[in-house]
Amino acid sequence: MARCFKNLNFWLGVALSSVVVAMALTSLFWTPYGPTTMDARHRMEAPSLSHPLGTDQYGRDLLSRVMVGAVNSIVVGLMTVAIGMGAGVVLGLISAWGGRIADEAIMRFSDLLFGFPAVLSAILITSIMGPSAVNAMLAIGIFYIPIFARLTRASALTIKKLDYIAAARAAGRTEGAIIRSHVLPNILSPLIIQATVQFAVAILAEAGLSYLGLGTQPPHPSWGRMLNEAQTFMELAPWMAVFPGLAIAWAVLGFNLLGDGLRDILDPRLR
Repeated sequence: MARCFKNLNFWLGVALSSVVVAMALTSLFWTPYGPTTMDARHRMEAPSLSHPLGTDQYGRDLLSRVMVGAVNSIVVGLMTVAIGMGAGVVLGLISAWGGRIADEAIMRFSDLLFGFPAVLSAILITSIMGPSAVNAMLAIGIFYIPIFARLTRASALTIKKLDYIAAARAAGRTEGAIIRSHVLPNILSPLIIQATVQFAVAILAEAGLSYLGLGTQPPHPSWGRMLNEAQTFMELAPWMAVFPGLAIAWAVLGFNLLGDGLRDILDPRLR
């Protein structure tokens, strides 16, 4: 707790991330205007009391769309991390405990996935399966699998050599019980840290795919899609690009700082 209170990165990350989460939760119950409601009389209106962030080319309220876009970003982050972490932890444990053949097969599979850049892989998958938020989440999540698999394998191999694992075997515990009771609790900290960092990367990746038209499809609000629509009107209505861009930067910075803070607090090598 003392390290937690003294860690500036952690508290900055908590503060910035809390704003994004609060905005997303609020949008589930209330937004100033309907995020897809058009009003031709107020097209590209500058920020004002009635529209604090202005309106877009269809007269839609940008504040409402940014708020709803936060929900989309958080859902994408949660789902992609769940896909990558769920499959990666299982593969990493099999690699560490399954013998040389399983280890080689899983690690070479990880190398194959790492051979393709994340954005290129996501573009390939969404191009084949069709552009949608679900396919974008699947594409990003698949790229996360080898990241968590390698981290799990490295952490599990370190713990596998410790004396209390040998003591557990001598006491008659099965390998499954040892993994469940001794290995998983001790590799949880690095996995949480990695998940927080990759959460921020997922938000940025989804915004990039939506900007290219391969992620969340209209009329559902997405920060990346809003940037794509704003590029034509940069000189007439720059606020259309500024506020979604700030939202992306705010969310990514917040979750990155949170991940750095958790690493400083939870990593025993940094104590």
